[in-house]
Amino acid sequence: MCSRHFDSSPVREAESVSDETFAPRAPTGTHDVLPPESWRWQRFVDAFARRADTFGFGMVHTPIFEDARVFRRGIGADSEVVGKEMYEFEDRGGRQLALRPEGTASIVRAFVQHRPSTPWRAWYVTPSFRYERPQAGRFRQHHQVGVEALGSQDPDVDVEVISLAWGFLSGLGLRQVSLQLNSMGCAVCRPNYVEALGAMLARRASALCDEHSARYAANPLRVLDCKKAQCIAATEDAPKIAAALCDECAQHHERVQSGLDEIGVAFVENPRLVRGFDYYTRTTFEFTSSALEGAQNAVGGGGRYDGLVEMLGGPATPGIGFGVGIERALLALDAEGVAPQLPPAPMAFVVDLTDGEPARRVVAELRELGLKVERAYDGRSMKSQMKAADRSGAALALIIGAQEAATQSVTIRMLREDVPQRTVTITELVQEARTTGVIG
Repeated sequence: MCSRHFDSSPVREAESVSDETFAPRAPTGTHDVLPPESWRWQRFVDAFARRADTFGFGMVHTPIFEDARVFRRGIGADSEVVGKEMYEFEDRGGRQLALRPEGTASIVRAFVQHRPSTPWRAWYVTPSFRYERPQAGRFRQHHQVGVEALGSQDPDVDVEVISLAWGFLSGLGLRQVSLQLNSMGCAVCRPNYVEALGAMLARRASALCDEHSARYAANPLRVLDCKKAQCIAATEDAPKIAAALCDECAQHHERVQSGLDEIGVAFVENPRLVRGFDYYTRTTFEFTSSALEGAQNAVGGGGRYDGLVEMLGGPATPGIGFGVGIERALLALDAEGVAPQLPPAPMAFVVDLTDGEPARRVVAELRELGLKVERAYDGRSMKSQMKAADRSGAALALIIGAQEAATQSVTIRMLREDVPQRTVTITELVQEARTTGVIG
């Protein structure tokens, strides 16, 4: 079941309901991310941004929808992503648009439009949309971080990009991830390989899965990417693309391998790794987690796309990049038993037993100093507010009663230590926090 026009599909996954019985829920294949889980996402993106910055990448943000031709030309009009999974629609102005199914094509479109000087290094965090059967860690709206490096065909750039991803995943705490590596060749050597592969598939078409037995000729390489048992068995002895590489592609691949060896990034040669998009050339790579079950065990991947800029109307510009799925990577962390990081508890919880005016001042001044401070509202009782303070995980309570309000002071009561409480003026409290960065 599939619909490219998501706003007018004749196929319905749930019966329509009247406005009176309507109970709003997130659409099928999407999910809400709420605290404290959203803290993990925040830390994930922060960690990626820091690592990308150390490699000289700057953030680029593009629209979530594009002219549909951006993806048809870049990914391939006959690809499964474009043909079956892309959310495509006509807007009110009659323009044919599509929600972004992956990150690279949009970044390259931005490069073609704005023509920044090269080498150009961009990182992004974005939602992507694909109409496919929802699974654990695989949603119709999923999210990813990634990088794109345009302007150099040096294999050392491939090594750096792979190293960026490898170090990021390792830094998250993933230990059961392996790097799969291959070369897709180029426009000079790949056609001969595709012809040889296609000839072999023609002889074994009846042994392929239903989809590829009918469509293998459109792009024989995609059969190697199929995860179904029939196609895997039928292509087990398929010719290896490594043997068909031209001298330049072979030298490029050898340089990538030796570069990864030098910096200590282990990899496994995988001659079946084609990544499914038409734009890939030469280096392709994927990070897979042995902690995830089944065929959907990739947490990220990418490759070189030296012809994509030209496909989208720009000048000849080599490029390479990767994407890492946020949901899939977090699922791998859970599968490995890596303890999720929790948001830090507030340093202080303001207990207000007055009209709120002193509490507003204390909270505002401490937050402006960068301290995490929470407070109670609605004139709740002392007992209720102290319970809330304890639940918050705060190290201390700042109590403001009638006497404190009259003297512009607060009483500091430690919640996790057996220390006598003390009273200080609000001015002294703020000065202490400004000088030491803490309250206590």
